[in-house]
Amino acid sequence: MTYQLKQATGKVPPQGNPLVAHRYGADPYALVYGDRVYLYMTNDALEYDENGTVKENSYSSINTITVISSADLVNWTDHGPIAVAGPQGAAKWATQSWAPAAVRKVIDGKDKFFLYFANNASGIGVLSSDSPVGPWVDPIGEALILRSTPGVEDVTWLFDPAVLVDEDGKGYIYFGGGVPEGQFAEPGTARVMPLGEDMISVVGTAQVIPAPYMFEDAGIHKWKGTYYYTYCSNFYKGERAEGSPPAGEIAYMTSSSPMGPWMYQTTILKNPGHFFGVSGNNHHAIFQFRDSWYIAYHAQTLSKAQGIANGYRSTHLNRLAHNEDGSIQEIHADYEGVSQLGSLNPYERIPAATMGWSAGVKTEYLAEGGVQAVTEVEHGGWIGLSGVDFGSGADAFQASVLGLEAGGVLELHLDEPAGPLIGKLQVPAAGAAQGWTELKTEVQGAAGVHALYLVFAGESGKDLFKLAHWQFT
Repeated sequence: MTYQLKQATGKVPPQGNPLVAHRYGADPYALVYGDRVYLYMTNDALEYDENGTVKENSYSSINTITVISSADLVNWTDHGPIAVAGPQGAAKWATQSWAPAAVRKVIDGKDKFFLYFANNASGIGVLSSDSPVGPWVDPIGEALILRSTPGVEDVTWLFDPAVLVDEDGKGYIYFGGGVPEGQFAEPGTARVMPLGEDMISVVGTAQVIPAPYMFEDAGIHKWKGTYYYTYCSNFYKGERAEGSPPAGEIAYMTSSSPMGPWMYQTTILKNPGHFFGVSGNNHHAIFQFRDSWYIAYHAQTLSKAQGIANGYRSTHLNRLAHNEDGSIQEIHADYEGVSQLGSLNPYERIPAATMGWSAGVKTEYLAEGGVQAVTEVEHGGWIGLSGVDFGSGADAFQASVLGLEAGGVLELHLDEPAGPLIGKLQVPAAGAAQGWTELKTEVQGAAGVHALYLVFAGESGKDLFKLAHWQFT
């Protein structure tokens, strides 16, 4: 079959940034659990005016949080949106869900997961789950932190949480932002306070973190006994005292205690505009995965490549390093991203919404089958996976598919979308019997380590089929 392949936009092989190209995701926060890192993100979605033109992101309608995960930091599995706020959400009292923070704590011998979120800039809520991907419930039925919380009355923006569970099991939440009238150098709007043992209550009075030129975006991590509070500086255009953080950069302070006192150090990540030619707010999370440290942050690279950089952001990942004296090396953000940590095993059942790169596909949670599936599969669209290890060779390929009116072909290529063809899976058009079907086909020539491309072909202009899982045998 001859066809025109879709072109990758925003994330182009072999680049690692942005992490995914089929959806946006802002304000990233990392949770490491088992052999995977989970990234929780504000679910930026396009807004349109009455003429159907993409308008500036107002953030006003965002009531879901999206989560992706990876074991190798290059191939990412989309777990879909978490319904957080509003009538369909777990926290029905909330209207928005921005800037999530996620953490695990062992309670009564069991892993419990907590997802904190900002209800616009007026309060912070919390959801809980027995799994990093849900289902999530609202354990208290109201906000965790409001203006009535001791010590937060003067916080301009009550949002952007970050959470630390220390080695002794005690939890702490960091939050706040905004600039009171004229107080650019010393806004006084960053806060920290202890969490209760249950992680769904706060204890005592919030303490001020005296972060110079504070704007937003709390971050917290611990390295060799030192606590690092990180944040985004404000955009004051006037003269700044020597040693102050420049506008819109990620700065850090250090302490020997999770509650402070804090000492300002310097900035470590310039504004995204410095690296990618499109500025905006700067939001980050620092985490350790296996033996290395990383920083996740957002930039408008995908929306810029699409010609609609109107505040729609995508998550990126780069390495971070601490010096022996405890200082953090400045980060150079780029499209290259990070090295792949190990190969992908194609002999395991792989969720179809796992992608290194993609073009012409979307993902959607389908209640039928309870799966985050690849949908809106177009003629010439494709999914690429990095570093797939076939070992001595694969004999067959099978996939869970849902044929649509058109049906189509799933082609398997190595190294690039138009690379060597190792097999074809025919997906029949939907008949009277709707439902997921397990289909299988023989493959030849799949041995060793390659990039794998699932290429979709069929009638142009029509949705061909939906894809839930795949596996080689």
